[in-house]
Amino acid sequence: MPCQAQANTWGEEVYFGVPIKTQLDPDAVDVVPPGTVCFWVQGSSLALPYGPTPVSVGEECRLVTRVNVLGKIDGDPRQLARIRDGARLTVSRIEPPEDS
Repeated sequence: MPCQAQANTWGEEVYFGVPIKTQLDPDAVDVVPPGTVCFWVQGSSLALPYGPTPVSVGEECRLVTRVNVLGKIDGDPRQLARIRDGARLTVSRIEPPEDS
């Protein structure tokens, strides 16, 4: 990190390829809360669901396959709705402040 990527959208999910290869965790899931930061192993992509996708049941955030959960978005995940397919993104990690 940081890395640049081209955004893809799928329902209310933004995903994009990153230069990482790993295996699926034993506790991988396919339904997560909005704003969960996920790694889609099969697509070598970060997936950021913020609402229903084409395979969701109701309002759930269901991904196309099981994913590794990495963390959560700090702030309102609905802001991801502003990202359009093909947009160029810069992805970086911000260290949380240390507790005093």
